[in-house]
Amino acid sequence: MTQATQNPVDIINARVPGYKDLQMLLVNQEGIIEQILPMDTVGKDICASAIDVVGDWISLGGVDLQINGALGLAFPDLTAENAHILQKITQFLWNVGVDGFLPTLVTTSVEKIQRSLAAIADIIPSKQAGAKILGVHLEGPFLNYQKRGAHPAEYLLPLTIDEVKRVLGDYAHVVKVITLAPELDPTGEVIPYLRSLGITVSLGHSQATSAQAQLAFELGATMVTHAFNAMPPLHHREPGLLGAAITHPDVMCGFIADGEHVSPTMLQILLRASYEEKGLFLVSDALSPLGLPDGVYPWDSRQIEVKNGTARLADGTLSGTTLPLLVGVQNLVKWGICDVETAILLATTAPRQAIGLPGIVKSQAANLLRWYWDEETKELTWQRLLG
Repeated sequence: MTQATQNPVDIINARVPGYKDLQMLLVNQEGIIEQILPMDTVGKDICASAIDVVGDWISLGGVDLQINGALGLAFPDLTAENAHILQKITQFLWNVGVDGFLPTLVTTSVEKIQRSLAAIADIIPSKQAGAKILGVHLEGPFLNYQKRGAHPAEYLLPLTIDEVKRVLGDYAHVVKVITLAPELDPTGEVIPYLRSLGITVSLGHSQATSAQAQLAFELGATMVTHAFNAMPPLHHREPGLLGAAITHPDVMCGFIADGEHVSPTMLQILLRASYEEKGLFLVSDALSPLGLPDGVYPWDSRQIEVKNGTARLADGTLSGTTLPLLVGVQNLVKWGICDVETAILLATTAPRQAIGLPGIVKSQAANLLRWYWDEETKELTWQRLLG
C-alpha cells in the first residue's frame, strides 16, 4: 500500500482529527508516521521542503466495514477464476479514499459462502495494491426472517454452533465480523463461541428486544449493523435493539449516510444520543454496481435498479447504495449534522476502533488524506496526500 518515499516528509500546520490545535506530522522514508507534534512545540528550523497544509484537515483513509461489492462484482460471487477483479476493486477503493475494507458476504448458500471465503483467503496473504482486505464480514445467514430485508429467505439458517461451524468451514480465520440476530439462539452459546474464534459479533436484521440485545452484549457482541435498518424502530416503551446499543458504552453502531436508508433528522438524533464517533461509525453498504453508472444490474438470482446511487429490488425493497464511503462524510457536513472533524472521524478512526485497530497515531503507515473545506460553497472535498 504505502510506497517508500525518497526523503522523510514533514507536514506542518495540520488539523488532525482527535488532536487539539495545529499539528506537525513527521513521516519517515519508509512512509511511517514517526511523530505527531503540536506546532507550538516545534522549533523555528522547520525543513524548507515541509508541506504546509495551512490548517486543512489531515487524516488516514477510510475503513469500510460493510461493502458488498464493486465494479460489477458482488463478493458472494467471488471465485478463484474472477478473483483478479477483486484486485481491481482494491485499487478502485483506494482511489475513492478507502485504506481498508471488509468484503461483505450477504446471505446465500453455504457453498457460495465458502467459495468466496476461499478466494479471499488466497488473496489476503499476498502483497495487495490499493485498499487492504482486513477480513470478511458475514452478513447472515443467521438473520430473522421478519427483518431479512433483501436477503433471500431460502438461505437463512438457524443460529446454532453446528450451523455456524458448517458455514465457516475451514475459513473462520478469514472472518472478522459476523452479523446475526441474537434472538435466534435461546441457548446463548453462539456469541461466546464466535468470540473465542476472534470474530467480532454484530447484531442486525433482528427483532431483538432491548433485554435480548443487552444479554447479547453481555455475551460479547460489540457492534450493530446499519443502525435503524432491518430492526424495530425506537419506541418509548420498548427501546429495542437500537436503544440498548446506543446506551451501551462498549457497543458501536454502523450507519449509512446516503439520505435514503435513514433520514438526516434521525441521523442527527442518532449522533447526539451515541456520542458521535465514540459509539458510531460510517459504512457504505455499497453493492456491486459501485463504480458503475445508474441502471439495472443482476443481484444473486434477482435484479436491482440503481437510481441516483440508491439500489432497490423490483418490489421497491431497499437493498443498498452505490455511493463510496467518503460521500457519507461529505453528506453529514452538507446536511449540517456534525462538524468536519467528527464526520472525518466517523469514517476513518471510528471503524478502525470498532475492530480493534488504532486511529492516526505514530507508527502507522502514512496513508494520508487532505480535506479541503470551502467556506463560501460549504463543500468538503479531499485528495490523497501521501500513500
